[in-house]
Amino acid sequence: MEHSCIFCKIIRGDLPSSIVYENEQVMAIMDIQPINAGHVLVLPKTCYETMREVPADLALALFAVVKQVEQSLWEVEGMVCEGTNILQNNGRSAWQEVKHVHFHVIPRFAGDNFRIKYQAKHPAKSELDTLANAIKTHLNIIKEK
Repeated sequence: MEHSCIFCKIIRGDLPSSIVYENEQVMAIMDIQPINAGHVLVLPKTCYETMREVPADLALALFAVVKQVEQSLWEVEGMVCEGTNILQNNGRSAWQEVKHVHFHVIPRFAGDNFRIKYQAKHPAKSELDTLANAIKTHLNIIKEK
């Protein structure tokens, strides 16, 4: 838990931000380097580096705000929103730059030039089944805890 990260400084009021929403657990702010106008960041007020560290009740609270922000992007007068992306990155290899969990809620429109490129893999059904069973088993272990 890196309490000196940029988001912790914003939450404490040490750095300015354009606040969209705030309650005891969650804050939503405008991204200062937006992909498109209306790009919002939703973050917990407690510093967790990755989603796996976030308690389940806080994860639910976070996503409730993500959903409300996403819905608002479609309805705000004057905003161009033909679609949305909701992104959340965990770890450097997944493009996480700030070590504080946060969701990007990004309004999208045709021709906005934002792309995420990847090369799709084509695993055999048996590989998918093996992974599905391993994940399912682990989910049951987590559920029992």
